Amino acid sequence: MSQRRDRYPQYAKAALCQACYGSLRLARTLEQKAAQLLEAIPKPFLSLHLRFEPDMVAYSQCDYSGLSPASIEVIEAARGDRKPWTGELAHVWRKRGKCPLTPNETAFILQALSIPRNTNIYLAAGDGLVEIEGLKSTYTNVVTKSALLSGEDFLNMHGNTKAALDYYVSINSHSYVATFFGNMDKMVAAMRACKGLHNTLFLSRRAYAELTSEGLDGKELMQGLWMAHKEDFSMGRGYALPDCFCDFKL
Repeated sequence: MSQRRDRYPQYAKAALCQACYGSLRLARTLEQKAAQLLEAIPKPFLSLHLRFEPDMVAYSQCDYSGLSPASIEVIEAARGDRKPWTGELAHVWRKRGKCPLTPNETAFILQALSIPRNTNIYLAAGDGLVEIEGLKSTYTNVVTKSALLSGEDFLNMHGNTKAALDYYVSINSHSYVATFFGNMDKMVAAMRACKGLHNTLFLSRRAYAELTSEGLDGKELMQGLWMAHKEDFSMGRGYALPDCFCDFKL
């Protein structure tokens, strides 16, 4: 992604990108653990990178209504001096797509895209994810790495190492859906492009915020969300990939 600003011709950028991604490997022991995890997931499956950890919500400075007391408590503890926006600023901030999608909002968008409720979903997320029942109450076949892996070696893994497991599973999943567009999502999307796996989609936080601010709900909101994602969903590649150098044909 960072090679866009240099002066090399596109074929050279593509060669560099593909060489880097082609040589990228996990440490052998970690790749073995990741392969074990991948084998344990029911097939076919969708990998969902869901970002609604307390620190993520706190950093966004977004406020949410309807959260459980337990979720509010851990989010407030993570906020520290970083207070959420209020009034018109909060409205503008949300409409700009700055607020992470809740698990419940994510489930609603997946339904709007006609993703079957019995879809096998691997949850690529941190250990501190809150409000997860909002997703599991709609999509009942949700699995996590903590449920599929056991042993002291997994329990002692730190966050970045567990994220590497999510990365490996996500680049080898049948479909990949992300509620955010962070570094991991860019890496996964580009690697999937290299591998020719284009069932990759980034959910639009901005579209959800704009449509709900217009008062849409129920079937009208679902229709609006479908129209907002229709082109990317039909292409199966997501808005970030049309100019991805890893997808360039040499």
